[in-house]
Amino acid sequence: MKIDKSTISIIGLGYIGLPTATLLANCGYKVFGIDKNPNVVEKLNKGEIHIVEPDLEDSFNKATSSGLLKFYCSPKIADIYIICVPTPFHKKASNDPIPDLSYVYEATISIAPLIKNNDCVILESTCPVGTTKKIEKILHKNRVDVEKISLAYCPERVLPGKIMTELVTNDRIVGGINESSTKKVSAFYKTFSQGRILSSDSKTAEMCKLAENSFRDLNIAYANELSVICESYGIDIWHLIELANHHPRVDILQPGTGVGGHCIAIDPWFIIYDNEEKSPLIRTARNVNDAKTEWAFKRTLKMVNKIEKIINKKPIVACLGLSFKPNIDDLRESTAVKITRKLIESNVDVRIVEPNITSHKEFKLTSINDALRADLIVILVKHQEFLKSKEEINSSGSEILDFCGVMN
Repeated sequence: MKIDKSTISIIGLGYIGLPTATLLANCGYKVFGIDKNPNVVEKLNKGEIHIVEPDLEDSFNKATSSGLLKFYCSPKIADIYIICVPTPFHKKASNDPIPDLSYVYEATISIAPLIKNNDCVILESTCPVGTTKKIEKILHKNRVDVEKISLAYCPERVLPGKIMTELVTNDRIVGGINESSTKKVSAFYKTFSQGRILSSDSKTAEMCKLAENSFRDLNIAYANELSVICESYGIDIWHLIELANHHPRVDILQPGTGVGGHCIAIDPWFIIYDNEEKSPLIRTARNVNDAKTEWAFKRTLKMVNKIEKIINKKPIVACLGLSFKPNIDDLRESTAVKITRKLIESNVDVRIVEPNITSHKEFKLTSINDALRADLIVILVKHQEFLKSKEEINSSGSEILDFCGVMN
């Protein structure tokens, strides 16, 4: 089912933009996928996708073979424009990350000359509160009659590894700059979403995305801090959490090596940036999770030094996992990558296993079988391949540091 508008330009073809483009094309929309990276566009036009996501390849092949999805380096005139570009961060003097919205603003300026009356402009990129209103001002400055278009913020809420399913099934929040924008953009999402479409204003929708991931960051920080405390007592954190979670009102999350990815590790800083004096708890959670990564590195280095004294030579260390979460190929903000890199910089002899990628520009990858011959096995990510190799890891004779509960 489609609404009257039949053409869509999606700006940004990453982990959200490309799946969204294939989904909408398969719903019958004519879709222009836009990315300023010519290598990405060239690859997609050859029928090759540049990211790994279950079910995406089949959806992509169906969408491109139908002729409804094509790719370009510059925006094409359409009726609906969806901005899905990255919003990275950089450091300021205090070392707090601050959002870099240049990609969002560039995308807005690039589509401004194409926008007609009655068009829809939708921002899906994670942004600080007030960004949609800034887009409105940019469009107005670039001679777009913002009173005659529909402009809204609709945050993505999908889980890597389940994106193609959750794009359809998850509830969506639509926050327009005015009531008419909210209604029109909501009507568009209802054409392909099976979840509820929840109406709000743009600032509330922007804050909701940040609040959701900050909430998760806080809960993960508790588990990570608890794991460090338990280590000092010699308490098995996994057994402790299992016992505690038998309480009917307790649900402690699983600890890890910190928090990675482009959502939980980043979104809280968007709140802190505009609210430095009002967000001590959110900042503390971020600091706790970042500190857990450093703790895991130092814990590993301590074990390396201990083994070296025992065997009287430099030990071989196998690092299992590089992605920021289990069973995906996404390495953005990965704590496993940070730990592995720091070990190599510390002159540790490292073997790296990441079953979800075939190569890496910085690291040389090896197999799980080769890793089993290491003096120390460090489990950084709870991949299904490592769970399946649990018995082999346990019987390898290697020392084991398990930071994510594979062996439990």
